[in-house]
Parts: sequence; C-alpha cells; structure tokens
Amino acid sequence: MKQKLMFLAIAAIGFSSCNGGFKKGDAGLLYNIHTSKGGTHIKDGDFVSVNMIVKTDGDSVLSNTYDMGHPIIIMPMPKPQAKGDIYAGLELLGEGDSATFKVPTDSIFKGGQQRPPNLKGKFLIFQVNVNKVLAKGSLTEQVFRGRVQDYLKTLTEAMKAQEPGKIKKYIADHNLKVTTTASGLNYVITTPGTGPTPAVGDTAVVNYTGRLPNGKIFETSVKEVAIKEKQPIEPGRPFAPLRIPVGQGKVIPGWDEGLQLMNKGSKITLVIPSAIAYRDQGVGPIGPFTPIIFEMEMVEIVKPNPNAPKPVMPQMQMQQAPSQSQPTQR
Repeated sequence: MKQKLMFLAIAAIGFSSCNGGFKKGDAGLLYNIHTSKGGTHIKDGDFVSVNMIVKTDGDSVLSNTYDMGHPIIIMPMPKPQAKGDIYAGLELLGEGDSATFKVPTDSIFKGGQQRPPNLKGKFLIFQVNVNKVLAKGSLTEQVFRGRVQDYLKTLTEAMKAQEPGKIKKYIADHNLKVTTTASGLNYVITTPGTGPTPAVGDTAVVNYTGRLPNGKIFETSVKEVAIKEKQPIEPGRPFAPLRIPVGQGKVIPGWDEGLQLMNKGSKITLVIPSAIAYRDQGVGPIGPFTPIIFEMEMVEIVKPNPNAPKPVMPQMQMQQAPSQSQPTQR
C-alpha cells in the first residue's frame, strides 16, 4: 500500500511539473506568478507601467524593455481582446507583482491577423514585472490624468538624469578615445579614409549599425552583422548602404554632423546624446533621453550633377535613415 501511495505521489508531481509549474487559465493561457504583493489587481481603464521580455517558446527574444531602457506604458488598460490573451494575464497582477505567461500563438493570430513568417512555436512567452499601477476607479478624468502626468514626469526626469552616466559608461567600457563637439556629439574615427569630406548637398553612401547603450543592435544595413548579432531577418529584406543627402535635415542632427566628419573609406563611431537624436520623446526601441551609438562606414560621396533638373521633393521625411521622428525602418 505504501508503495502504491508513493507511486501516486510521484505521478502527481510529474503531472504538475509537465507545464513547468504553470497554471491553466482561459483559452490555453498558462501562467506562473513569481511575486505577489497582495495588492489590487489591474482593471481596464487603469494606467499600467510594466517591464516585459517577449520570447518564443524556442527562447528567441522578440522584445525586451530592459534593453530599451524604458518600460511599456499601457493607458488606458484595455479589456482582454480575446480569451487567454496577455491582457487577461495582466488582470491577474497588481503593482509590484511579477509573472510569466505563455499565450498560445493561435489565439493571438486569428480572425485574419497574419502570423509573421519567422514566428515559430505554439506559444509566445511574456515575462512581466509590474512597476506601477494608477487605478482609474471613480476618479474624474482630470484628476486621473493629473496623477498620470505626475508619474510620467518623475519617470522621464529619472531617465534624463541617467543619460550622462550612460554615455560615459559606454565610452569607458569600449575604451573609446572620443572627441566631443560643441553640440555634444562624441566621435572617434576608427579607420581613416581618403579625400575630402562631403559638402552640404552631396549624397553620402554609408553602411551603419545602430546600438543602444547596452550594446544591443536596433538596426543595421550590414547582413553579416545582423547574422552575427542574431538579429531577426525578414524574408526579402535588402541589406545595402544608404544614400543620404548631407546637411539637408533629412536625418537626426547627430548623423548630419557626423557624416561631415567622414571621407571616403573612413569608419567612425558616433555616441549621440538624445539632444541631437530623439530628444525627450524617443521612438520605437529608443527611449526618451536615450543616447544612441552608430558605427558607420563612408562607402562613397556623390557630388550633385549641376546639369540635372531639380527634383520636386515631397514634404516627407526619409524612411530609410534615422530621421528626427523615427529610427531606420525596413
């Protein structure tokens, strides 16, 4: 009898561990709450600030707010879009809580939503830490938004205060002997080139790799770098040097200034403060008051053809260079 009971106990342990300690929620959602402070759970309409790592079940990281240097802001917290989605998971948490959620990909990409071709596996895994919850409850919209603005102001001021330290740390960690210009641009020419630097109106043809202060790549024009750094590569994506009109304000000020320090064949590392990049707004993976780093190579400098008819330029920013409103997009 003892042997039978022991067998049943072992079987029960094995059954409970087959999901790795996860409990089952609606529509196939699996969750494992690591930390619970016992506070009020998140409700729709609330303000929520979370740090989150999103991975495939093959352990391929899709996004990481710790790499970005800023949390995800959800306002207002929506009702779950479908049973068992990540919003349903978040409703199990409160401020200070942490958990891991496994959301079936079939429940995410349905109803005509196209599944990314490079996304494999049965689950998306969300590792979540809830930083702050501001409950809407019965507060008036004016009072609620006032509390949100106060919190966001504190958050951005902290990020602003941290920026000089991030710049110094990156320069020190990579032993860069930088020159700092009046604008605050830090640069070092790692490979000298030949000939003159580009003039305003020339077209610079450049390869580049953009990094966050922790060294993580957020964009590159070089396929070998993308492969080496294990960046996701979209099918059919072209990897090629960019053609950028110099001094025309088509790119962030840090790029415009940096390009005019290069000549043909030269390579440069730019450590660009947010004041001449994406400032207090940030964009995409680049947070507010976040310095960015670019490693660039001047492939060619193209002089304008004085006999060519002047093109009519549309009133829009380039989509394949880091404009002041967005980073490079493919």
